Formats: sequence, C-alpha cells, structure tokens
Amino acid sequence: MKFKAHGYQSRAIGWVETHPRCLLFLDMGLGKSVVTLTAVMRLILHGEVERVLVVAPKKVAESTWSTEAEKWDHLSGLRVRVVAGTPKRRREELEKEGDVWVTGRDSVVWLEEEMRRMKRGFDMVVIDELTSFKNHRSLRFKAMRRLLPSAQRVVGLTGTPTPNGLGDLWGQVYCIDGGERLGRFVTHYRKRWFNCVEHNNIIIRMTPKAGAEEEIMELISDIALTMRAEDWLRLPAMLEEDVPVALPESVARGYRKFERDKVAEVLREAGGDVRAVTAASAAALTGKLAQYANGAIYTDDGSVAKIHDEKLQALGEILEADESPLLCFYQYTHDLDRIMSRFAALNPRHYQGALDLEDWNAGKIRLLLAHPASTAFGLNMQAGGHRIVWFSTGWNLELYQQANARLHRQGQQRPVTVQRLIARGTVDERMAEALSNKGISQTELLIRLKSKMEEYG
Repeated sequence: MKFKAHGYQSRAIGWVETHPRCLLFLDMGLGKSVVTLTAVMRLILHGEVERVLVVAPKKVAESTWSTEAEKWDHLSGLRVRVVAGTPKRRREELEKEGDVWVTGRDSVVWLEEEMRRMKRGFDMVVIDELTSFKNHRSLRFKAMRRLLPSAQRVVGLTGTPTPNGLGDLWGQVYCIDGGERLGRFVTHYRKRWFNCVEHNNIIIRMTPKAGAEEEIMELISDIALTMRAEDWLRLPAMLEEDVPVALPESVARGYRKFERDKVAEVLREAGGDVRAVTAASAAALTGKLAQYANGAIYTDDGSVAKIHDEKLQALGEILEADESPLLCFYQYTHDLDRIMSRFAALNPRHYQGALDLEDWNAGKIRLLLAHPASTAFGLNMQAGGHRIVWFSTGWNLELYQQANARLHRQGQQRPVTVQRLIARGTVDERMAEALSNKGISQTELLIRLKSKMEEYG
C-alpha cells in the first residue's frame, strides 16, 4: 500500500529525524507506528542508525509493528525481527540479521541481560507506550535505564502521558534525557513541583504546586511534540452512555452488608487509621466490591460464588437491540466465563491474538470479549465494529481511553458508542466518577468509604 503522509505525520517524522532524543505525545489514531518506522527507514538510509530496538506492550510487539512494516510499500525493505516467545526463540531472533528488533516490555529485563552477554547494543531505542516506564521502582524501568546510555537516539511514544497526573512524567522523561530536564532524582522532582502528604515515609497524596504544569511543560517543550486527534482528524463522534443496572432489593441489601463488613475489616487491620491503609488492602477492598457489583466474587479458597445476573441481563438487552458486532471489555476471569456461557449461542470469541484481530476486522465475530490490558495499546480494530460495552470499567483511565480508541480512531466510518454497565448504589458509580474526574486515589476512596461507617451505625 502506498503511504501518503498527512501534514501532521510529516511534521512528526521530521521531529524524530531532527531530535535524537524526543517525545511524541501523539493522540491515539494519529499513526505513531508508521510515523516512527518511516523516520527509522530514513535514518537507516542516511547511515545514521543501523540497529533499532522497539519496546512495546506484548500484543503490540507481537503483531502491530511487523504488520505496519509489511503494510506500506516504502517500508518493504525494512527487516523487522519480533523478539518473542521462549528465551531460546528470542535469542535466535536477536542473533539474526535485521534492522528493527521488536520486543515486549515485559522482556526488557531479560533483553538487557542478554545484550550485556552478547556485548552488543542498539543505536536507537523506541519506547512504544512510554507510560509503561513511569514507575521508577519497577524492574523494567531500571533495566531500560541501563540499556539507554549506549543509544544515540531514543524516542518515547504515547497518547496519554499523564493519565493519573503530572507525577507520572518524571520516569518517562528520564528515559529520554537521563534527568537533564526534570532532574536526576524523583525526590527532587516531587519536592520542586508538588505538595506531598506522607505517612510513614509513604506518599499518600501529591498535588501540583501553582504553576507546576506550565514550568514542567516549558522544560520539556524542546523535545516534546504534542498532537491531539481532534485538532487534525475529523473522526466520527464517540458517544459515552452509562447504562444503570438496578439490583434487586435483596441483592442491594447484601451488597451494603458486604461493603460495611469489608470496610470495617480493612480499617480494623489499619488500627482504624485511614492513612495506615496500604494500597494492597485498598485495592483488594475495591476489587471485591467491584466483583460483587458484577454478579460474582472470588471466595477465600479461590472458587467463584455467583450472586446475581443483572449485568448479564443488561448485556443481553444491548445485544438484542442491535445485531451489529460488539466489543465487550471485562475485568475478571469469572466475568469472562459467565458471559461466554450466557451468550454461547452467539459463538462469542475471547481475544487472544492476531487471528482474532483479523476475524474481528473481517466482520466474522458478533461478540468479542477482551480484557482492556490485552487490547488497549496499538491494535487497529476500527474495521470490525463501532460498539463497545464495558461490563465493568475498572479505575485505570489510561486503559479506558486507550481501549476505546481501538474503535474510535482514524479509518472508523461510523459514530462509536461506548456503554458502561453501572450497578446502582455500588462502587461502579465511584469508578465512573473517577474516570470522569481524571482519577481518584485509592486513599481518597478509603476516606469516602470510612464515612459510610456512620451510615451503617
């Protein structure tokens, strides 16, 4: 296929060529992969780079980058190696001749060790979905930090650089410039631009100081190119709708009792102090409440206790109302199992990889079930449908936005409808509010839950 770059794509290609270390904050659907590969091809032809590493989310690494290289005529000479599978197979791909090696972000630790063993490196590194490296404590961040100094060029790609606030930026920018702009230490970054509330040396709340965003953006403006889809593309509308799911009174009473008991249990473990509640216990609590709202819950022995079918009935009504293909996002395995069983007559498919993507885009799948983490990044699914249902949204704003962008992106011909099943009077409502407010911390959630103790007496 012949590639004719849009004006914004030509600008982005030029940005990569002229900025050895740069950030591309390109909105979802603007073609980050083809833009980057085109710049890579030009740099190779000009003799500026020879070995290029692309690190991406697992599913994207396995298919998207190699597919893009095969798709466009001008990239036909680019040799792309997919470094995936067993360690033996990954090692074999690394040792083959090539131009671009693509690997999953979960393989970065292995890759860094392997590169030291081989005494070879890459002269250009592309980090797809740079937010995967926002956590400076993670093993993948530390491995990436050791990989990057030998690279002459580093490109960071993401459409959602600050899904949970400015605090996410330090690790991402550090991967690009080694601390030149925002400081070499995250503690200095936080002290300079944030007001932090700590408990036992753990930050439980962090809010930007006045003018922080403007100062930070000014500091990275020389390496960051930001483009929003709404400024460059005329996409069909995306319509978001909350579908209220009323629970029977007996189920609602059961939920309130469960919530009361679990809140009390978590606070007892913390000695009654909300600030002493750990992230793990907060996440476990909200996870249990979300499962109950969905209709089933994992018990202490790992089995599944079924509670109600209200969301399954709501999903059935949506499927009956419109026979066009539907992409349904779930959060828990027991949700997947119950949906697959309930709608077996529709031959639902659980997204596993390239074959499912191909069949979906070919219109062969009536109901496709997917976990947002497995499909949120980089996959082009717009040809297969225009309807999304969230059986449960979860709390992650980045995954929510990215997953919706699988259908609402360049090439979509129809308005995209996103429906969220919200069990009334449950944590579902707080999750929807958090997404609308760009995120609410688990600690704030626990503060809200603690106030419910008064309601329960």
